Amino acid sequence: MFEGLFNLHPDAENFHSKIKLRKGVIIGAGQVGMACAYSILIQDCFDELILQDIATEKVEGEVMDLLHGVPFISPTRIKAGTVADVGQDADVVIVTAGSNQKEGETRLDLLHRNVKIFRGLIGDVAKHCPNAILLIVANPVDIMTYVSLKLSGFPSSRVFGSGTVLDTARFRALLANRLDIDPRSVHAYIIGEHGDSEVPVWSKANVAGMKICDGDWEGSPSCDLAELNEIFEQVKNAAYEIIKRKGYTSYAIGLAVTEIVKAILGNQNRIFTVSTRVDKMYGLSEDICISLPSIVNQKGVMKVMNFTLAENEEKLLKKSAHTLREYIDKLDL
Repeated sequence: MFEGLFNLHPDAENFHSKIKLRKGVIIGAGQVGMACAYSILIQDCFDELILQDIATEKVEGEVMDLLHGVPFISPTRIKAGTVADVGQDADVVIVTAGSNQKEGETRLDLLHRNVKIFRGLIGDVAKHCPNAILLIVANPVDIMTYVSLKLSGFPSSRVFGSGTVLDTARFRALLANRLDIDPRSVHAYIIGEHGDSEVPVWSKANVAGMKICDGDWEGSPSCDLAELNEIFEQVKNAAYEIIKRKGYTSYAIGLAVTEIVKAILGNQNRIFTVSTRVDKMYGLSEDICISLPSIVNQKGVMKVMNFTLAENEEKLLKKSAHTLREYIDKLDL
């Protein structure tokens, strides 16, 4: 029907072959996966994006819905498929697949269900996307990152999790609201497990270099330990509160993943509290994945920042690592 509508320029094919297309895969088309897909799509991250899910009709419907919006955004090829369809030059594979966290469950409660899912999944990723960066979002993310690292055989720089990137964003947002300032001007971190043992780094929290807990910033809650604890509890329990009200979290993690992807594709050397393998830092186990401020670029995690912690913060970080190690030791990998 459309034959003859366009005449291909004789040099067009050669020109196209010289362009390195940005290619990505999102495995898991649930609430989190689709929030990631939508955010990534409207922010023009990939030239080609494949969505993979065992619920094939659902993912086909999601792709159709997204395709109808392409005229409003930068061109992106979107299709339902698998990692086998993307070719061996995929840049990033994002894994959101796994069981949902139910009300009353901790992220660690998901462990055994999601490990079973990953056993069949990660091997396919390693086979078909051997050069990709593997970004794990499924919970419990620190342990699933460790599982993915072991099952894929990839170097640790190319396997990392979303970690406490979202927790850190929540921390900054709540502090910014308390201080009545733009969240982008608040510098603060949540480290450790993405879960109940996570650690707020109050000793480094600052606005324009003025430490909040030193009382330098006017209106800071530094003199009220109860208020500090209340802010942190809101951060730690945010997912539980959201799940209780709407059944799942999605939008914020979708935005967080997009920022990580942009840092990878743009070679930004940007610092995120991603979950990555640590090596003899803070006295932690050598063989564990945990969230610490890390430099992310097109090669993955290039460096974990070795910043100083207060004595109690380092103690809590070790406790968080021990919690993760106990669960890892129960796995048969």
